[in-house]
Amino acid sequence: MSTPFYVAPEQVMKDRADYARKGIARGRSLVATTYDDGIVIVAENPSNTLHKVSEIYDRLGFAGVGRYNEFDQLRIAGIRHADLKGFSYSRHDVDGLSLANQYAQMLGQTFTNEMKPMEVEILVAEIGEEPENDQLFHILYDGTVFDRTGFAVLGGDSDAISARVEEGFEERLALGSAISAARTALAGEERELVADDLEVAALGRTHGRRSFRRIVGDDLTDLLS
Repeated sequence: MSTPFYVAPEQVMKDRADYARKGIARGRSLVATTYDDGIVIVAENPSNTLHKVSEIYDRLGFAGVGRYNEFDQLRIAGIRHADLKGFSYSRHDVDGLSLANQYAQMLGQTFTNEMKPMEVEILVAEIGEEPENDQLFHILYDGTVFDRTGFAVLGGDSDAISARVEEGFEERLALGSAISAARTALAGEERELVADDLEVAALGRTHGRRSFRRIVGDDLTDLLS
């Protein structure tokens, strides 16, 4: 009888984490930041049909980086979870923290039990009635959750982009200034991103019950100028 091949659990986890990080690094990054009326998410995404940023519920937004088909599955699961909870209880019972915990459990289970982890990082954004109640939950491929304050950066080059965002970060900027600052951080010093290179959406306190709206076309061009 042959001896089964043995790999230390620590090495298995390390290999899975390296695999996930390499997959995420091949994609483009995104920045979510607060502004004077809510939260704006700016993603480098030239596609007009494959969205990285989406609405989940009344005051909840979703964003993902990495493998598109995987974070889109998570987006759909989040919408179903929010709809079911809102229908069963109350729309006010649907909140970002519970959704972020749900995503963390799903990603953690996949990372621990499946052969291949999900090559994604996701963001759950929630706006509150007051600016101090805005929340950004950053969930990693292994289910780790971070509660970010002010801004969050997702993607392979997140360290460098975070440093650029933090260098010029100001609370309660106007929407156009916040988008421009995020664009500058994503581009760095060697590139220039135009409106067609970006996907932008905002969760705004003055948008009505459904706070999510996309900013496209001439509206985006005007804000960037």
